[in-house]
Amino acid sequence: MSNDNRMTEVRSVQREPERERRIMTFKATQIVWLLFGILEALIALRILLKLIAANPNSPIAALIYGFTDLFLFPFAGLTATPQAGGMVLELSSFLAMVIYGLIAWAIVKIITVVFYRPRGPIESVTQTTSSEDHTRLQ
Repeated sequence: MSNDNRMTEVRSVQREPERERRIMTFKATQIVWLLFGILEALIALRILLKLIAANPNSPIAALIYGFTDLFLFPFAGLTATPQAGGMVLELSSFLAMVIYGLIAWAIVKIITVVFYRPRGPIESVTQTTSSEDHTRLQ
């Protein structure tokens, strides 16, 4: 009586060249968009708070005004600031949002041009292992 035990194992490994660099580039651009997105949101909140004449002594308003003042300093006095009954329309803040959006876009494009590598052909390695065990019972 013959007992044939055959076992075959096929293992394929695919390696994509420059994959790690593409992932790093993607993460770097996402971090840039996140940071500038937070800045843009805070500036938008500042505009809204000024429009509704929010109390500047409120802790949240003071925090937003204090943080955004650092980034709006270069734009201070650039345009007129219409006011009516305590409400303020900071046109320079709108301009700052546009400028910071363009700066974020430019940084992302620079990162992409410098670090991005297009996908190449995927290298595939196939390894086959075969094992035969013949046991004869008598």
